[in-house]
Amino acid sequence: MEREPVVVAVTGLLKEARIAAGRGVRAIAAGAQPGRLAGALEHEIALGAKAVISFGVAGGLVEHLISGDWLVAKAIVTPNERWPCDRAWSGALAERLSAASVVELAGADALVIDRDAKLQLHHATGAAAVDTESHIAAAIAATHKLPFAAFRVVLDGARRSLPSVACVGVAPDGTINGAAVLRSLARAPGQLPLLLRTAIDARTAFRALLRGRRLLGPGLAYPDFTELLLDVS
Repeated sequence: MEREPVVVAVTGLLKEARIAAGRGVRAIAAGAQPGRLAGALEHEIALGAKAVISFGVAGGLVEHLISGDWLVAKAIVTPNERWPCDRAWSGALAERLSAASVVELAGADALVIDRDAKLQLHHATGAAAVDTESHIAAAIAATHKLPFAAFRVVLDGARRSLPSVACVGVAPDGTINGAAVLRSLARAPGQLPLLLRTAIDARTAFRALLRGRRLLGPGLAYPDFTELLLDVS
């Protein structure tokens, strides 16, 4: 009998989802749409997922973090809420990713593209980095009393602003919307240098994400993964 995945990895981009997926892991790409993410995650839990991990890239909120740095979350925070991560799982992630920083991650409903906004979010939450999926995934995992963890890689450092095209460039399925990118550049060609700088940072971040994924192995370092697979096979 084919063994069903027991861990669901929550991502924003399809590229992140493809890196995350593997033995025992099913990945979903939210495409920067909170409603889509919530529905897809609830569906995976209904199918029998036993654990949830937020996986992908993030924006740095503190100056010492640079593109390509590994992050393991100890909690997900917003200005008003906090969700602790599963200690055993976070510990296993940090053990396999010995160079990772163990930090609090902020969740935001929209991309934080301006460096001043990043500074404000850090002051409001104390978090070291931000993404748009972790807080939704953490809240749903908590509701279902499922273990939750997060592994993220810094794409843009705290001093870097993202080009405005970043807000329109992701399609609902998590792919890059090339037409939207071209339209944005046509309206504001001055963002091209910043877009090119972001592309270089993204290449560094995704290479680091892939290296980290290989180190995490089956089940994305979920504790007792083999025993859990046997339970659901």
